[in-house]
Amino acid sequence: MMFLKAFLIGGAICVIGQLLIDLTKLTPARILVIFVCTGVLLGALGIYDRLVDFAGAGATIPLTGFGNALAKGVREAVKKDGIMGAVTGGLSACSGGITIAVLSALIAAIIAKPKDKS
Repeated sequence: MMFLKAFLIGGAICVIGQLLIDLTKLTPARILVIFVCTGVLLGALGIYDRLVDFAGAGATIPLTGFGNALAKGVREAVKKDGIMGAVTGGLSACSGGITIAVLSALIAAIIAKPKDKS
């Protein structure tokens, strides 16, 4: 049942993204920012954690999950380190995911051997 929940919630988030691409003039970069900021806002309000409990990876894998992880990291770091945690908490909470993304991009660039457009 957990797989179905993850598929439905993750799919719904993807459908929203596709609708934003198809029905608006928003660029993919702006949609990315909207999704991350929505995740931060819902995470800060404590709403996104309930969605994660319900859907698991269906809620943590999309960009909104990254925003939620940033908000959670900041919240925990502020409790521990005070106001300085607002600066350091988000990046320390997401550093593993950011590292994997950068390394994956590096490996893809090495394998694909990208060229400049002519």
